[in-house]
Amino acid sequence: MTGTIKLAVSSPIQVGGNILTSEQLAIITAAAGPKGGVEVTPFRQIYVEVPLAEQKRVEEQLVKGGLEVYPAGAVIKGLIACQFCNGAEAAGLDTARTLNLAVAGIETPAPLKIGYAGCALGTSEPLLKDISVVKMKDTFSIYAGGEPKGIKTAIAELLIAELEESQIIPIILRIIDFYKSNAKGKEKFSKFMRRMTVDRMRDIAGSTALGR
Repeated sequence: MTGTIKLAVSSPIQVGGNILTSEQLAIITAAAGPKGGVEVTPFRQIYVEVPLAEQKRVEEQLVKGGLEVYPAGAVIKGLIACQFCNGAEAAGLDTARTLNLAVAGIETPAPLKIGYAGCALGTSEPLLKDISVVKMKDTFSIYAGGEPKGIKTAIAELLIAELEESQIIPIILRIIDFYKSNAKGKEKFSKFMRRMTVDRMRDIAGSTALGR
């Protein structure tokens, strides 16, 4: 087996945010090899390029070291979460971890960033992500359409509010499926949302919440 593959590596979602131990950094360095390099991305991941023949072994070492490994490229990136400064339970740490497991790595027309904030302070900058969940006391709100890059930056729009935890993942998966089915080629999500209109995206989100 020849060639190389790029792995997207990140720390687990945890109180304190994107923290890597010195041991984990050593594992990542070892995975890259003596002549390899690593790329720090803007979406809470580190790219490591490894030989295809070594992929399984390297992934096992990374996971054993407490790291998470995802595919690189046009997929949903690992959840970009806040530091849970209000505490794990109050800020919904378990909710964020469950959401990450449900969506990270799903293939999409273009790379897609999903954010999570445990309160209205939004330290993870949720309104600059493609889709975000913000916990508001005992309920959750979903925003979509944020775009931080280029000369056409955009703030995400509120799609639906006052959700229960059990409603979050079905709604987000429906939004993702709608995007995958209707995007034009490699259309970015923010551009797709402008083309579809906020009202239609709200209808997609709301119809799921209401069980239609």
